[in-house]
Amino acid sequence: MLIRQETSKDCNMVYSLVKDAFATAEYSDGNEQDLVAALRNGVAFVPELSLIAEIDGRIAGHIMFTKARVGEDTVLVLAPLSVLPEFQKQGIGTALIEEGHKIAKKLGYQYSLVLGSEKYYPRFGYRPAEQFGIEVPEGISSANFMAINLQDNVKPISGTVTYAKEFGI
Repeated sequence: MLIRQETSKDCNMVYSLVKDAFATAEYSDGNEQDLVAALRNGVAFVPELSLIAEIDGRIAGHIMFTKARVGEDTVLVLAPLSVLPEFQKQGIGTALIEEGHKIAKKLGYQYSLVLGSEKYYPRFGYRPAEQFGIEVPEGISSANFMAINLQDNVKPISGTVTYAKEFGI
């Protein structure tokens, strides 16, 4: 498996991949592929953190981290993580998250947030965001709204999350 930064040539394949990955997902609004396209063109986009997993030259997975704010502090939001159904449960999601965290650390980001499965993300160190002092957005389950500190000596953060406008939150 090769994990690399997404390029402009990948955009159409990533759009299809995200759509296919979420077609059978338990939690999906059906617009995740449009969210990726919108985020890619927004001010919160971090090109180094839009990653592709390739297997035998085929794009099998994608992950995107974009910028958000908690109070006055810049954080990352992991969304979405997509793996084609035939490649799921083979470690691709894990590899994408781990590589994303590694790059985010090198870039100096201190925190990453995720709205996702409380059974999946804790294995990477994500904990309920309210444990960090991050307010849970209205209408979102606190069990599914998580955060991780990416650096060893992070400064405490607290407050309300301001997502990129593309999220519509």
